[in-house]
Amino acid sequence: MKKKRKLSKKKITKFIILIVVIVALCVGVFFAAKTFLGGKKEKEVKVVDNIEKYGYTLDENETKYYKSLFEDLKKVLNANEVDEEKYASLVSQLFLTDFFNLENKLSKNDVGGLQFVYTDFQGDFQNYAKDGVYQYLENDTYDDRKQELPKVSAVDIVNVEQSTFEYLDQADEKAYVVEAKISYEEDMGYQSTATLTLIHRDHKLEIAKMSK
Repeated sequence: MKKKRKLSKKKITKFIILIVVIVALCVGVFFAAKTFLGGKKEKEVKVVDNIEKYGYTLDENETKYYKSLFEDLKKVLNANEVDEEKYASLVSQLFLTDFFNLENKLSKNDVGGLQFVYTDFQGDFQNYAKDGVYQYLENDTYDDRKQELPKVSAVDIVNVEQSTFEYLDQADEKAYVVEAKISYEEDMGYQSTATLTLIHRDHKLEIAKMSK
């Protein structure tokens, strides 16, 4: 009776390496084929500019109109003396443009203009938006949304005045009340007027209230 020959450790090692290489190649071919045959890639939105001292950022997918407003804001805030009324007007324009421009939003969680909202109110405001204006916004993470959505073409300031605003057991006696008109590339029945109240937080102006 013949004895069975044992495989050497060297041969076993070579065999294991061969199996690992085959598995790796199969996995690579699978993912390459998946991509080639239409594998979906998530959208990536990059920050392309910022106003560091104020913490404002500009995303690459913002509209040309929004980007021009952001550039105007940079000039106002980088001046030796900040024109607060102009600052309040530009923040209002930027906020309303970003909030009501749904065409470039990735999902209902991607609420526009949030960076301009009073810090302590941002969570509540995001929930308000998700249950309201953003409620039926379809997901566009993979750039396959077919939904028709509003695109803001302009926000015109109608009036700016200062007033006292009370909030969280505090009061800002020099808060700004800004009335604005919102225009769209196509009228789809979305809000066309807004009144915003902006209050001071350190060196910034933040939106504490919005009404029609």
